[in-house]
Amino acid sequence: MPFMHYRSNLCTFLVALTLTGFNFLQAQQSRVDTIPNYVPLPEVQVRAFEQNKKGIRVPASINVIGRPALNLFSASSVVSAVNTMPGVRMEERSPGSYRLNIRGSSLRSPFGVRNVKVYYNDIPITDPGGQTYLNELGYYNINSIEIIKGPASSLYGAGTGGAMLIENMDENEKAGITTEYSTGSYNLHNIYVALSTGSEKLVSRGSFQHQQNDGYRNHSALRRDIHSWTGLFKINENKYLKASYLYGDLFYETPGALTKAEYDANPRAARPASGGFPGAEQAKASVRQRMFFAGVSYAQHFAPKWQNKTVLYGMFTELRNPAIRNYGKNSEPHVGGRTLFTFTQPSEKSLFSFIVGGEWQEGFSSVAIHKNVNGNPDSLRTYDEINNRQVMVFSQASLDFNQGWSIIGGASWNRLNVRFERFTPTPSGFQKRTFSNQVSPRIALMKKLAPDKNEINIYSGVSRGFSPPTRDELFPTGGAINLELEAEEGTNYDVGVKASFANKLYVDINAFLFDLDSTIVQRRDAGGGDYYVNSGQTNQHGIETYLNYPLLQGNLFQQSLLWISHTWHNFHYKEFKQLNADYSNNQMPGNSKHTIATGFGATTRKGFNAAVTYYYSGKIPLNDANTAFADAYNIISAKIGFEKWIRDTWRLRFNVGADNLLDEKYSLGNDINAAGGRYYNAAPGGNYYVSVLIQWVSKKILL
Repeated sequence: MPFMHYRSNLCTFLVALTLTGFNFLQAQQSRVDTIPNYVPLPEVQVRAFEQNKKGIRVPASINVIGRPALNLFSASSVVSAVNTMPGVRMEERSPGSYRLNIRGSSLRSPFGVRNVKVYYNDIPITDPGGQTYLNELGYYNINSIEIIKGPASSLYGAGTGGAMLIENMDENEKAGITTEYSTGSYNLHNIYVALSTGSEKLVSRGSFQHQQNDGYRNHSALRRDIHSWTGLFKINENKYLKASYLYGDLFYETPGALTKAEYDANPRAARPASGGFPGAEQAKASVRQRMFFAGVSYAQHFAPKWQNKTVLYGMFTELRNPAIRNYGKNSEPHVGGRTLFTFTQPSEKSLFSFIVGGEWQEGFSSVAIHKNVNGNPDSLRTYDEINNRQVMVFSQASLDFNQGWSIIGGASWNRLNVRFERFTPTPSGFQKRTFSNQVSPRIALMKKLAPDKNEINIYSGVSRGFSPPTRDELFPTGGAINLELEAEEGTNYDVGVKASFANKLYVDINAFLFDLDSTIVQRRDAGGGDYYVNSGQTNQHGIETYLNYPLLQGNLFQQSLLWISHTWHNFHYKEFKQLNADYSNNQMPGNSKHTIATGFGATTRKGFNAAVTYYYSGKIPLNDANTAFADAYNIISAKIGFEKWIRDTWRLRFNVGADNLLDEKYSLGNDINAAGGRYYNAAPGGNYYVSVLIQWVSKKILL
């Protein structure tokens, strides 16, 4: 098998396989009298589709990762943790430049996160133009993540790539002060300071994060500063208020993609000058983002069987982007709100729940494109103003029977209005485009098969997705305005099993078939500019598998986990012709057919912990013609540490870790369909990190 071309010492590392299996564990309240405990995935309570029950009993394909799992990786990035999930791929083209792929959704994302709806503390931080600046969230802003795979339009709006639900604080967090410092390869420095306060009525945490490093490649330095605060207010037994604030200041250099010859000669090089365009260093290609948002989520039980949750927020993003071909200045304010009403009716034989609600977002963007002269804005080329309004109305009903049957059905109606006006160089007057779908339904059925010591749940579902083009796809950097671009629509069918045997072995297998029409795909011109086209029909099917088992038990070990996840994705264009080129039946670019993540880790009762992780990716097609592929690669990482509680008040933790122990050469975050074969963005070679955490906590449990 291709992933078995190990070097001679690989087997040594894989004897224990790896600890990142904890990344499928949800965060649990830290205890002051022992090392933090971890909850196996079957016991994790998930919020997806407003189910609020154990993940093993939710009829949907959902990945979960918690704070204890994230702690097992370097505090510089969440990429390694996310990539252990089956069906999900997160890429970092250069430090700070994230791209997220859920079942192929990165086909539309040269950078950033598109076609995936993201909520942070109930707030939809995906703007009405369809862009999510996920890189403005630091490692410490994330306490838990739930990733819904496949269309989630029935509750989370337009999109065919799924949804991500992020929470940044546990309601059981203790008052105290936390500091952590990390250092490592490429002049990495990471500083975190947090103050948590509270009472029986309030839990809050304010924090500051600073991260900087020089990057593996030339011209790939990063600096990130984040101020954030979250408060959980218990007004009374029936009313809760969650308030969130975040200000992020992010700067990172963009080295640009290389051709195969340049990549083979020196993978650390930045893009050189070519074809009449300057090199990345001469152009001072980089991204400067400043983002501020604030919002509240108010939940109340206003009648015996009724409750409501309402969210209001505002967000502003300022973007400065000197690039190879131009210098972009964006100002992107937007506001929004979301409300949902839930009715619950229990009976002797069943539990019925009904949800109805809506979401509204409105953005007002101004986009100025200048000539770039050595990293400085010169003459104005174009100036545009764009108004995006997105509206969604949704409902969902679920019925759980005592006999083990569960059924859930929902639907939404989505509408996006885009209003555009160009002022420079020639005023265009208002142009409009409206995207709306009839209904985006979802229905799923689960049956519980329950021997005494086992729990086996089988489920199946059908969902419809609708995803209009994003603002950056309608008004791309590398092409003319494209208001004729169509929304993509598709239907997803899946079947799966979630099982727990003797409360030890856990199995989660999902098979899916996703037919997508008018698929939006990316192109990139010689100057690095992006533009988009509809590709006709695609056929995407696959199987995603995850298993774990607590291998070591006894007096020595407090916890251990052996785990493995495997993704098989077979994604093809069903029908796609452009001019004289016929890409029908070709493999869709940007996705590997096979990925494997596996590992083993353990924590002793004395506070020592150790882990080794292994990740394999098969070769990845880089263009629609399937004439270029990124090589398969194997990545091994390891981490050891020690944690100690002193007098139930002081917590000390020391970790040492290393990534890419085999110093594998590979490209992560490839530029798909790039002109001139500029596909390759080299990922870091072997590197290390060291971290020290000191925490003082109050013994008083809040809320």
